Amino acid sequence: MLVVATLTVGLVAAVGITGASTSTAQASGATPSFVLASSTTPLHAGAVETASVMTVASAAEDARDAAAAAMTASTTVTADIAASGLDIGTPVTTVDTAALESSVQQLERVQALPFADLDEVTDAVTAEASSVTEQAAGLRGQLDAAVAVKAAAEAAAAEAARVAAEAAAAAEATAAQSGSSGSSSAAASNPVYATGGAVGGSSPADAQATARSMLAGYGWGDDQFGCLVSLWNKESGWNYQAHNRSSGAYGIPQALPGSKMASAGADWQTNAATQIAWGFGYISGRYGTPCGAWGQSQSVGWY
Repeated sequence: MLVVATLTVGLVAAVGITGASTSTAQASGATPSFVLASSTTPLHAGAVETASVMTVASAAEDARDAAAAAMTASTTVTADIAASGLDIGTPVTTVDTAALESSVQQLERVQALPFADLDEVTDAVTAEASSVTEQAAGLRGQLDAAVAVKAAAEAAAAEAARVAAEAAAAAEATAAQSGSSGSSSAAASNPVYATGGAVGGSSPADAQATARSMLAGYGWGDDQFGCLVSLWNKESGWNYQAHNRSSGAYGIPQALPGSKMASAGADWQTNAATQIAWGFGYISGRYGTPCGAWGQSQSVGWY
């Protein structure tokens, strides 16, 4: 009872003091100031906290979008490399996305939890997405370079084919003008055939016999032999040791320099058949037929 009485007296005294203070404030015209113990936090704190949560959530969504874009870039460049069939200069043609996929899964789990701290997981997803994007961009650059090299090679090949076609057409036109295209021009050139030769020998007659036996292998008929005889009669007299001191040309076809004939055989200096094989290859590639080469020789003095 004593305690209750004491508390009652204290309460009455507090009320009296408060009332007196209020009356004094009202009497003086001042506005009373109230501070509640439960209101020490600013009224706008809840709004700030909500904005912060929204910012974190937005950053997480941005990280997921970046991850999706990185995965798409990785998948696309890998498919493009496979479809091109090109060697891009590296054995690794894919991007390892395992770490990124794991980070995205972790972010999805954390986003589902209330009051979860997303910052660390979001940063991890952003870093992994950046790494995957960089690797995909590197592969894309190598693929683009390989495509450019292929295009340049194809353009060069097309240009070479065009030049070869023009040269062949010019040779045929020259041969036609000189009356030596298509068929034998033996009557016009009056070829001097060597007789009594044997295939595989080294004399002029032997060389002619060898050459005649090789014509069919190049798709040429006997009508081309007269042009060939006239051509190499003029160049070397069918002498496998013929050497032009002024130009350096050598052998039956007068290759310039003679060492070119090494592509047909190491014995190019001593074997008439090796020289003939090289000469046939040269004529076929440049003029198409012996009559085409003979027409060029008659027109300009060389073939």
